[in-house]
Amino acid sequence: MPIFEYKAIDSANKVKRGIIDADTARDARQKLKKDALFVTDIKESRKKKKKGAVQIRGVTGVESPNKQRMEQVGAVTRQLASLLQAGIPLAEALRMIIEQAPDKKIEATFRDIREKVTQGMPFGDAVLQHPGYFTDLYSNMVKAGESSGALDKVLVRLSQFLQAQTRLKNKVGAALIYPTIMVIIGAIVVAILMTFVVPRVTQLLKGRGEELPLPTYILITASDFLVNYWLIVLIGMLLLTIGFQLFINSDKGRLVWDRFKLRVPVFGDLMRKQSMARFSITLATLLRSGVPALQAINVTKNVLDNKVLKNALQDVHDRVVEGTDIATPMKMSGAFPPTVSYMVGVGEQAGNLEEMLERISTSYDEEVDLATQKLTSVLEPLIIVALAVVVAGIVVAIVMPLLQLQKG
Repeated sequence: MPIFEYKAIDSANKVKRGIIDADTARDARQKLKKDALFVTDIKESRKKKKKGAVQIRGVTGVESPNKQRMEQVGAVTRQLASLLQAGIPLAEALRMIIEQAPDKKIEATFRDIREKVTQGMPFGDAVLQHPGYFTDLYSNMVKAGESSGALDKVLVRLSQFLQAQTRLKNKVGAALIYPTIMVIIGAIVVAILMTFVVPRVTQLLKGRGEELPLPTYILITASDFLVNYWLIVLIGMLLLTIGFQLFINSDKGRLVWDRFKLRVPVFGDLMRKQSMARFSITLATLLRSGVPALQAINVTKNVLDNKVLKNALQDVHDRVVEGTDIATPMKMSGAFPPTVSYMVGVGEQAGNLEEMLERISTSYDEEVDLATQKLTSVLEPLIIVALAVVVAGIVVAIVMPLLQLQKG
């Protein structure tokens, strides 16, 4: 359905501008007239969508929600849940969401969703048409809420889940900001020393024609190579980066890389704990929302970032289809910590799996905090020492021949 930009005068003789979706300009005028607006100018919106934006008329299939969009969707979901709890019909609630949308993209997205809902499409199917904002998990929970008649409660639970996921991602990201800045600054300092400072100092040493100490010779060789062949170094680094990306984008390469990440000291432990927190809260939220267990496991699998854990959860799904419980294949996979498998088994036997999964999530959230602090406490001194060693090596290599000259 086309979108029209309009300029109108309301009942208080104030000028009002906005956009509205309608089949034709005439239909748009009729809709605005019902809202007591006298249209003075109306035209079809012809703004082109930027690359990567969500398409209004269907699924793009190439973009998944990023951090900012997750925060936006979480906020809008909370508002929508509040409106539904107040007894406002879904179509009217969506209209209110459109009026106070945080930006044009999400406004256009919800206009399309509202149009589909008013035409009879279930809300859960309508949101799935926009993968740039909504995931399979979101759609499945909404569908479960619609079928059970508790959409408002499911949306509240969903907004809480999105907030928790955003916080979980922010913990690790925030912890790595300072070490990353240190590495970048250190690399820049070393590059400046090697390409500008060292060549000027070593020219003086070379001119004397004396035999240079080994550290000085290595430093001069490295500096000359960087100055003369910096373009080759840059191209080589670029090719290595592209090759690495191609490798980890393949199924086998991704599996090897993700397995390696889990085995890295400290960092691997943090990644596993973060994945366990995400796995448990996601599965608990889906089950509490009424999503069938098999479907919930399948959706949860797509939330995990690690292919080793994804494959393990896929095996759990396949075994559950065959008639086994959830805990047994989790134990056999070796990818899940024994505590998680044990607590899942207890939850299945006691009939309170959702509650047990929430306890697991709470426990691992706390462990993620501790592991993050441990990671930063290890990384920061290591980076400082490494940079100090490199800079000290450069200084020593320069000072050694100068001392020899003084002695001579």
